[in-house]
Amino acid sequence: MLNTITSDYSIKLSEIRAEIAQLQPQLVHWRRKLHQYPELGFEEVLTADFVAEKLSDWGIDYQTQVAKTGIVATIQSHYPGKVLGIRADMDALPIQEENNVSYCSKHKGIMHGCGHDGHTAIALGIAYYLAHNRDKWQGTVKVIFQPAEEGPGGAKPMIEAGVLINPSIDAIIGLHLWNNLPVGTIGVREGALMAAVECFKCTLFGKGGHGAMPDQTIDSVLLGAQIINSLQTIVSRNVSPIDSAVVTVGQFQGGTALNVIADTAKMSGTVRYFNPKLEKFIEKRIETIIKGICESHGAKYDLDYWQLYPPVINHPRITQLVKSVALEVVETPLGVVPECQTMGGEDMSFFLQQVPGCYFFLGSANVKKGLNYPHHHPRFDFDETVLSLGVEIFARCVEKFADFII
Repeated sequence: MLNTITSDYSIKLSEIRAEIAQLQPQLVHWRRKLHQYPELGFEEVLTADFVAEKLSDWGIDYQTQVAKTGIVATIQSHYPGKVLGIRADMDALPIQEENNVSYCSKHKGIMHGCGHDGHTAIALGIAYYLAHNRDKWQGTVKVIFQPAEEGPGGAKPMIEAGVLINPSIDAIIGLHLWNNLPVGTIGVREGALMAAVECFKCTLFGKGGHGAMPDQTIDSVLLGAQIINSLQTIVSRNVSPIDSAVVTVGQFQGGTALNVIADTAKMSGTVRYFNPKLEKFIEKRIETIIKGICESHGAKYDLDYWQLYPPVINHPRITQLVKSVALEVVETPLGVVPECQTMGGEDMSFFLQQVPGCYFFLGSANVKKGLNYPHHHPRFDFDETVLSLGVEIFARCVEKFADFII
């Protein structure tokens, strides 16, 4: 579905209010400043200082050092009402940037290769707009500037620090700039949007020996080959064809010489799925397969398995809110893409487990400008015209949320 969408698009520019459209140069400036000084998870000190400085200038109440480097801004309107959360992640990736642009990363080996600089700029934009227009909306908005989405995960520590209370958030929304969609499109769907992310590492213990005398050994490389093949049967034979799942072994290491049978081998991989009912199931199947093959050869194993993030599950009503806004600001049918799932993961999922919410994709690619490299690529970049569109969508969600029944 995603690959069939062309780069021809039409944003209803008249639907982006003048005050937000006028913010566009500042949004670009903020984004490029953040892009030049990227920081890894829980190290976003400069980023947090930049955000705090802007919030202070605008007279917005905020809390710093939430889950180490996170910030929570609380903006109250002139009228009472419900509390809406808006979440943006701030961290970068350990990638050496290869873009030849004036705002290229100044931090060697670190770049904003996933659009989080844009997320932070958009969050600053909506904070500015709401603070300067408190008479045009109702209730309270908490803007959550989250660290460490790329790992090890900042959402859960922020929740544990109390970001969803005092005042309690009634619903939460967030966006991800998405280079799998052209700028001017919005990917939004209820239910599962992004997959659970689980990881595993396994060491196989055989018995080494001479390559010409295999009968005296327990070949750990052979064990690994059998295990890798067998793991692929989990999805094809143990998971319903109606459900989507992935078991990938991304690393395999074993052996030191061509004529030596290795006594140990190591493998590691990732598991992805949408259906929460599959939690623990694939983990158990992986261990059952590894244990069975090892026992049949007289070998032993050590398996380490952990869940990084659960699946991103959007609430039907809040998704309806976001979709209604999307239909107001982009052309259809091309503009709103309802089937836009990805096996990528996101720790926005932890927020969505606690309160009703919706996470959506904001198309950011522009083939004509060469801004269509995939996320996590050393030449990743996006069409910055999407920044004001992101602010507009958030602003409309805030305004409509006051009368929205969850």
